[in-house]
Amino acid sequence: MTEPFSVPLKLDDFLCFGVYTAGHAFNRAYRPLLDRLGLTYPQYLAMVALWEADGVTVGALGARLGLESSTLTPLLKRLEAMGLIVRTRDAQDERQVRIGLTEAGRALREPACAVPAGLTAASSMTPEEYARIREGLDLLRDVLGRAGG
Repeated sequence: MTEPFSVPLKLDDFLCFGVYTAGHAFNRAYRPLLDRLGLTYPQYLAMVALWEADGVTVGALGARLGLESSTLTPLLKRLEAMGLIVRTRDAQDERQVRIGLTEAGRALREPACAVPAGLTAASSMTPEEYARIREGLDLLRDVLGRAGG
């Protein structure tokens, strides 16, 4: 029988640590690209989601980004203060708040289109390599999501 602590723990063997540190590397690579837009990485993700589907509810945006309301609400308040979005009560269901892009928010989309190419250039990876990694991460997310209940 193996003792509970007989297997050495090595941080570099942890897949979660690799994902965690890769996330930090992404943030460092994105920072100069997003500074030009005046956005943080979470703000950028929210804007990309809104460029895909303007007028969604706060709940739908939170689900799309995987963010809790306590994290999403301050982020949306900052985007609203920047003049990029407006939040309004849904006319059909006042319990729902919808997020709409302002003209400035829509105009930011064009310069934001340069961000993915800048990150790709910084990584020196091919689109095929990116696709393989993305597919693996999607699979990992889905499997862990099912395991987590």
